[in-house]
Amino acid sequence: MTATAPREAQLWSRCAGCATLLYRKRLHRNLDVCPECGTHARLGAPDRLRQLVDPGSFTMLPDRPAEVDPIGFVDVLPYPHRLTAARAGTGLAEAVLCGTATIGRHPCALAVMDFRFLGGSLGSAVGELITRAAERALADRIPLVLVTASGGARMQEGALSLMQMATVSQAVAALREAGLLTVSVLTDPTYGGVAASFATNTDVVIAESGARMGFAGPRVIRQVTGRALPDGFQTADFLLRHGQVDMVVPRRALRSRLTALLAAARAARRPDPAPDVRPSQPAAVDPATASSASAAGGPAGDAWATVRAARHPDRPTTLDYLESAFDDFVELHGDRLGGDCPAVVGGLARLAGHPVMVIGHQKGHTTAELVARNFGMASPAGHRKALRLMRLAARLGLPVVTLVDTPGADPGVAAEQQGQAAAIAENILALTMLPTPVVAVITGEGGSGGALALAVADRVLMLRHAVYSVISPEGCAAILWPDRGAAPQAARALRLTAPDLCRLGVVDEVVPEPDPAAQDDPEAAGRLLRVALLANLTPLLEVAPATLVRRRRQRFRRFGAAGVRAGAR
Repeated sequence: MTATAPREAQLWSRCAGCATLLYRKRLHRNLDVCPECGTHARLGAPDRLRQLVDPGSFTMLPDRPAEVDPIGFVDVLPYPHRLTAARAGTGLAEAVLCGTATIGRHPCALAVMDFRFLGGSLGSAVGELITRAAERALADRIPLVLVTASGGARMQEGALSLMQMATVSQAVAALREAGLLTVSVLTDPTYGGVAASFATNTDVVIAESGARMGFAGPRVIRQVTGRALPDGFQTADFLLRHGQVDMVVPRRALRSRLTALLAAARAARRPDPAPDVRPSQPAAVDPATASSASAAGGPAGDAWATVRAARHPDRPTTLDYLESAFDDFVELHGDRLGGDCPAVVGGLARLAGHPVMVIGHQKGHTTAELVARNFGMASPAGHRKALRLMRLAARLGLPVVTLVDTPGADPGVAAEQQGQAAAIAENILALTMLPTPVVAVITGEGGSGGALALAVADRVLMLRHAVYSVISPEGCAAILWPDRGAAPQAARALRLTAPDLCRLGVVDEVVPEPDPAAQDDPEAAGRLLRVALLANLTPLLEVAPATLVRRRRQRFRRFGAAGVRAGAR
């Protein structure tokens, strides 16, 4: 928004996005978001705090920034004169306000940057204040929330400003090691040394609608490369598409989204009473109507029929189960390396009041959805997103629930170029070491390594009409039979149904489905899944992390014994 009079004297402001003349009080009531076009005006740190924290809860840290002029920098004005002018113009001592507060009654430490103060630049005092905020979070065992608005490191302090990137990042690392949640909220603009350090190395990165973030600014990039930039370059939506942020949130929803994240982190550290597993929970599902398919696993006892049931377009997806079996899902996006694979969804949710991290393959029901989600076939970015969320769950002490429904990993050229095999291998390795409970459920298709990348778990469950196999029946038939018409025969030979795999010890429990299958009553299927998850997850919550890891490794170690007799020559 632009205006000529001092802000406090303004009656009207002109929107920088649509040029509409707006009544200042109306704009303020709308949180400085243009009601006509949605442009988010920049906020100073005091206004940002008023919008985010509970009224009267903010207590500023007692630390005061020292007078710093380490290299005697002078351009048009001496550096101390610029500091004096910035303090007079903003009423702030430095480019950040730090303290403790509550958001939705959940305590946290905050560091809120102010672009009005020398472009929100990161100098020695700013770095020290944010570091002390992080140290206060560590001492009080509370989350840290960073709100960034910066042009980068402060040139007037030379290399010492550069060192602040490492100083603050080190403080964030200490919080991560302690299992305390760190969240950054990117606002417009966030560039340079701030973007390349603590703004993006937190557990969760939220971009406010309209924010821009990058290492180098657009003008610098154009000058260096001599190329035109794509539309929307470095905007919040661009960052979301390229896996750089977890979510884009409009200003009006920021407080509620932060509240949900802080609530999940707090519950993980201070668990609610034991989850309610009263028998009344599945009352809406009549056990007499749950599928009683034969040992072969499929409708009418046929493995090929089970394959077709597992692939049915109406079969519930991960997002469907997140609606019916879980509560309060907050989706997190991106691998932070350049991609956000739509075939994998994940985020924080609640299961009977207990916070969990849920990660699953997502197919869709219509042709358009299936194409958009790549038929649930994860790219390397999808596997790396899953890995990032698993590791976040472990740091926060959250159990992990994975929902597997994929024909297999993406076999395309781009996936190979981006290291598909290594991405799957890294997930499998990480799951063998993850110090938190993991329960995997094969809900539809469990195809090859793409399925196993989410299924190295303490307990592996499988819906009655799901399938899990080293290869698709069609692929098996094409290799070992004269033609693909032998797929039904291959399905029987592969022993890919839930009862078959339960007998082999690959699966620990078969989850019943409503009759005749989950796709005929998705809500009932969700309730049955919820009951099975609670029954299997609850005992794991009492097991020490080292014991979990040891038992998980023993679980998978036993599969090798089937192929080799001890002492054989």
